[in-house]
Amino acid sequence: MKIVLAADGSKFTKKALAFLVTHESLAGPGDEVIVVHVQPALPPRVRSAVGAEIARNYQTEEAEKVLDPIRRFLDKHDIAYRAEWSVGHAHEQIIKAAKKAKAHMIVMGTHGHGLIGRAFLGSVAQKIVTEADVPVMLVK
Repeated sequence: MKIVLAADGSKFTKKALAFLVTHESLAGPGDEVIVVHVQPALPPRVRSAVGAEIARNYQTEEAEKVLDPIRRFLDKHDIAYRAEWSVGHAHEQIIKAAKKAKAHMIVMGTHGHGLIGRAFLGSVAQKIVTEADVPVMLVK
């Protein structure tokens, strides 16, 4: 099974990751976890002011802060994975990565803001659940 793990570096990502490694039926031998992290696009003015190379280096550093601990954790638990990151809107990039990988499922932690919170804040999880073509497992 191929599983996309949406990773934002929060404690909710850690919970989703822990859930995966404790359920061998999801991430056992022969399965692959594709860890996907999405950096928000920098405003065009900022990108112009600092230059494309500096902007890209900044985004790379920020992505690696999220992905490195996940890599170490998955290596420790002997889980087959690959880690990638992109720039854009999180829900769009996660769904795109799942389609590209021909994933069977998307797993992500949810902040659990509740109905009122989603109404004001929007929810990446809600958008993914609504728009994804594959099952989505939310870990709270």
